[in-house]
Amino acid sequence: MSAVVARPRAVHSSPLRALLAAELPRLELRARRLAMSPADAEDLVQDTIERALCFEPSFVLGTNLRAWLLSILQSVFVTRYRRRRRERTALARVASDVGVDLLPQPLFVPLPLSRATRAALQSLPPAFQEVIDLVDLHEHSYKEAALELGVPVGTVMSRLFRARRLLAARLEPGEQPELPRAA
Repeated sequence: MSAVVARPRAVHSSPLRALLAAELPRLELRARRLAMSPADAEDLVQDTIERALCFEPSFVLGTNLRAWLLSILQSVFVTRYRRRRRERTALARVASDVGVDLLPQPLFVPLPLSRATRAALQSLPPAFQEVIDLVDLHEHSYKEAALELGVPVGTVMSRLFRARRLLAARLEPGEQPELPRAA
């Protein structure tokens, strides 16, 4: 029996990739003319090359590579221009709307719990206390609570259900806590 020797994989090299290098100077020149900024031009060329490599199977060898690349470059430029115009328009609307509060919202401050509710909550097992604290008192989503606790989302939902039932049972019927429901 002969031993199988692992051979290093050859780097995928195609005829298109070899031709791309020759077209880079023309792409860079056209990108500088369009973008009018060296940094934007570099990004434009990089995105063009990236798209060309993604759509490599659609390129037919023997056709005009330069025209194909320049049309990709033009498309990338127009897409960026339109996106920036939409962003500027949206920012102008937000800036002119007096009803929009651009200041960061204050951190969530939970309402104080009654002594009975606090005592009942503290009598729960720690896993149940944590889940009620995160989801009901601090208004974390199930996903956020799961990440913080290091458990699956289903476990958070299950613990929360059981914790709420235990908490309700430990409180007197007239003193049901008004905990906000998680979304």
